[in-house]
Amino acid sequence: MGELKNFTDLIAWKKAHQMALRMYTVSKAFPSDERFGLVSQMRRSAVSVSSNIAEGFTRFSAKDKRRFYNMAEASLVELQNQLHIVKDVGFVPMNQFNELYQLSEEVYRLINGLARSAVDKLVPSPHSRS
Repeated sequence: MGELKNFTDLIAWKKAHQMALRMYTVSKAFPSDERFGLVSQMRRSAVSVSSNIAEGFTRFSAKDKRRFYNMAEASLVELQNQLHIVKDVGFVPMNQFNELYQLSEEVYRLINGLARSAVDKLVPSPHSRS
C-alpha cells in the first residue's frame, strides 16, 4: 500500500468505521426503552474504537501509539460483550450477531497488528490531504 498520510488510510480505521455505522443501523431496531441503555452504550463503544485508532495514528512515540490502540481494543471487547447481551435478549438474530461479531474480530486483529507494528517515527499532520 503506499505511505499512510492520514488515519483514514488505515484498513483498521476503515473497518472500525464500517462497524460503527453498522452499530448505528442495527441499534435503530432495538426497543425504544433501550435508547439510553444498550443503544447509547453500543454506539459509544463502537465510535470509541475508530476514534482511538485515529488518535493513535497521530501520536509520535510507539508507547503512545500502543496506548491508544490498546484503548481501541478495550472498547472493542466492550462492544463484543454488548453484542452477546443483545443476542441473548433477542434484539438481534443469530445470523446478524455472527456477522457483527465476525467484523469485530477482524477489527480486533487489525488493531492488534497496528499495536505490534507501532514504531517511533514522525507522522504527518492529521489535516494533510496530499
